[in-house]
Formats: sequence, C-alpha cells, structure tokens
Amino acid sequence: MNKTIIVTGGAGFIGANFVLAWVKQGLGKVVNLDKLTYAGNLENLLEIEHNPQHFFVHGDIGDQALLAELLAEHKPYAIVNFAAESHVDRSIHGPEDFIQTNVVGTFHLLEAVRAYWTSLSEAHRKQFRFLHVSTDEVYGSLGKNDAAFTENHTYAPNSPYSASKAASDHLVRAYHHTYGLPTLTTNCSNNYGPHHFPEKLIPLVIHNALSELPLPIYGTGHQIRDWLYVEDHCAAIRRVLEAGNVGEVYNIGGWNEKPNIEVVKTLCRILDIKKPRADGKSYADQIAFVEDRLGHDQRYAIDATKIAKELGWKPKETFESGIEKTVSWYLEHQDWVANVTSGDYRHWVAKNYAERGEEMA
Repeated sequence: MNKTIIVTGGAGFIGANFVLAWVKQGLGKVVNLDKLTYAGNLENLLEIEHNPQHFFVHGDIGDQALLAELLAEHKPYAIVNFAAESHVDRSIHGPEDFIQTNVVGTFHLLEAVRAYWTSLSEAHRKQFRFLHVSTDEVYGSLGKNDAAFTENHTYAPNSPYSASKAASDHLVRAYHHTYGLPTLTTNCSNNYGPHHFPEKLIPLVIHNALSELPLPIYGTGHQIRDWLYVEDHCAAIRRVLEAGNVGEVYNIGGWNEKPNIEVVKTLCRILDIKKPRADGKSYADQIAFVEDRLGHDQRYAIDATKIAKELGWKPKETFESGIEKTVSWYLEHQDWVANVTSGDYRHWVAKNYAERGEEMA
C-alpha cells in the first residue's frame, strides 16, 4: 500500500507539528500543501527541509486543478486537512477570508478528493481516508457547571471563525453520507506548544513578557479553556487516522480546564524562574486587562471519553509539564519568534489591542 499522505496547512502551528512527527517517525511520505499566509511558516519545517519524505507545495486548497494534479501524481491513501483561518479576533475584523478558506476552500478540497477517490479501485477506496481537523468552538459556549462537549453536542458557533469551521464540518459529514467518502472529523480543544504563532494567548504572553510589553487579558480573564499540548493532539490524529471508524467524529481534549488569567499567571511564574526580569520584578506586573472581544465565549471543555474508550488515546502531558516545555522552547527559539513577529504581525497586534484601549507597540 502506498504510504503517502497529503497534509493541507502543514506549515502552520498544528499542521507543522504533525508533519514533523510523521516524517521523524518514518510513517511515510508527506505531500505538504500550504498557502503560506501570515501564520504559515516554512521555518517550522527546517528540521526536515532536505528529507526526501517531505515534499512541500505552495498552494491553496481552493485550487482544484492543483489538487487534482497532486492527487493523480502522488496517489495518497489519506488526506489530513489542517488548512484553515483560525483566529477569532481576525474573523471579527475580517470574516470574508474565513468563509473563503474554511467553507469554500473545504468544498473545493472535498470535490477534488471525491473525484480522485471515485477513480480508485475498490480495495483502495476502502483503505482511503479523509481526516478533517476542526475545533471545539463549533459547539458554542458552556456555562460554569455544564457538562463538557461530547460528539453529540448541538452545534452553536458564536464567531465568524467558529461558524465557518462548523460549516466545513457539515460539508465533510454530508460528503460521507451523500457520496460515501470515507471521512473522519476531529474537534480539538485549545492547543499550545512549539511553533505557535504569537497572536494566540500563550505565545503572545511569552513574547510580550520578554519584550517588556503589556500582557493583554480580555475582560476579567475568567474565560475557561481546555488546554491540549500540540504533540498529544498530533498523536490523537494519527490514532484516529489509523483506527477511527469511518464517518465518525472524535473530540480531542487535554482534560485541563483553566481560566485565562490562571494560564497567564502560570506563564509569569515560569518566566520569573527561567528568565527573570532585570529589575527583579515579576512579569505579572505587566498584566493589563483590556476590553473584552465581541461575543466572547466563556467556557470550552472537551469530553474526550470516546477516543479514550474506542481508540485507547489519552494525552501524555499534563498542563504543568506541557507548559514548562512550551516556555523552554520559546526561550530557546527567539530567532524564530523575531522572524514571525515582524511586519504584518506588528500591525495586526497594534490595531487589535489599540481598539481595546491598550497600546502594544
């Protein structure tokens, strides 16, 4: 059996971690298709730059001609779709990009894959998988005492980002039920770890702390998220791809619910030890509460019982071990941070937080 897979969005945060692990573990050839928008970064893949098992293609999942060409040439046994616009704040400022990539792009990808899958022999059709990586945000927001999201939870997306991901999930489900395409969908909680673009909470706080900038906290900081170390997430995706039941959805969570303010204070404590401020004060002194974002969901929590029971996956990292590794990685890779936080990134951060009454640059 051909062990080639196509990974879309494989230069982004989660996608790059997945590709790196796949190649390092010798699991087969990866054709990596990425549009290289602001969050897609080839520096994430330097470790395998010359590895013959990694073939990078600069392109868009909305380009059906390119997709058809890649599918015909490489004949993959699986597609793993990470390609997405994924930042809630950006979706509030400019929702159109999210509709184009997450909805229209997923549609074009599904159409190209359906045509390819239909052309395969019966044996290869049975082996083929289309795995779509999604988010817990499609389920909406939970109250403090509500049970965590299961795979049967009603969709109730509250931001343009989560609505666009919900739409893509529904398309994937429809292509399985209508055409028989062998799909799998995973909905994950908040990821953190190496190569995370510093617009999201954890890398933003690390970057701003070291840059002597304010650490912006939306509202009171009591919004609760379930935190999942990215390498655990990648291991879960590999397990779903290997043994998941076709047409099923698997929720992937870290069993680590934390209020945002607690996450930030934890980061400050670790940085106080690993990289103390020159003036001897705590990084926590840089915390700045800013105006909350529109429609901010108050709590996400994933019930990952299904994947544990059916596929035997559980996260290896606790939040404490994972966050320690994450801070260490950022401290050891300041050149990477400097390269990704130039230009467009600085303009975006200044615009987003200035609107909330906090100067960030």
